[in-house]
Amino acid sequence: MKRKHFPIIIEQDVDDVFIVTCPVFKGCHSYGYTIDEAIKNITEAIGSCMEDIIVDDHTQFVGVRDIEIAV
Repeated sequence: MKRKHFPIIIEQDVDDVFIVTCPVFKGCHSYGYTIDEAIKNITEAIGSCMEDIIVDDHTQFVGVRDIEIAV
């Protein structure tokens, strides 16, 4: 079975719930009360998104950067 890597973004809200997003797919979000649960849930969500959308095999995740902006 062919495997593909997808980037995810993990955030924690004020109620300590972990919110996860896969930016490859518009609207692909999930959550969990632990990081492991959140990752399990976003994995399922990505699977659902992949059923609806053809993934471009030429796209490759490069990385995430943190930038600092004066506010």
